[in-house]
Amino acid sequence: MSFADAAHVRAQYATEDGLAARKSIYSEASGVDARHVLFEAVAEARPARVLEVGCGEGELAERLIRELGVALVALDQSARMVELARRRGVDARVGDAQDLPFEDASFDVVVAAWMLYHVADLQQCLEELARVLRPGGRLVAVTNYSDHLTEMFATRRSVAVGAAVRGGERSRAPRPRLRLRRAPRSGGHGHAA
Repeated sequence: MSFADAAHVRAQYATEDGLAARKSIYSEASGVDARHVLFEAVAEARPARVLEVGCGEGELAERLIRELGVALVALDQSARMVELARRRGVDARVGDAQDLPFEDASFDVVVAAWMLYHVADLQQCLEELARVLRPGGRLVAVTNYSDHLTEMFATRRSVAVGAAVRGGERSRAPRPRLRLRRAPRSGGHGHAA
């Protein structure tokens, strides 16, 4: 199973619990906040029309509409995420980033934040994002670097190994506290491009 396995991704985002758990990992991260870098990259382009693919709960979409006054369409493969985005007043639709239901050159900016690793055919997705961008438009993509959770996974493995050594009995010892460090190039919780 991979992050791009469609069934796995659907299951992970069928409720907001999985997304909330992912967000909590970064609650005490230090360094540059990639969400701010992302917002500024969109604002700098002065767009009229924006497409956000992988919109999640619609936080970013809502902010872009409110603060920049853009016309925005949000797309997510999870019906639950679309429902939550709509509750924020966002024009959100269920769809697939590999087969966008929009005309060519429809948007000034396309945002793909923390979702490209969930796409089975990245090349097809990128071609679709480029297709719906107007000439001279901007793709703002944010993703994690390849080993961004190495420390967390190493800690999780050591806890699992410790439990196995104790015969599967649950330890009463406190779990190690994770401290995420600033990434060499981007810091915060992702890489904005």
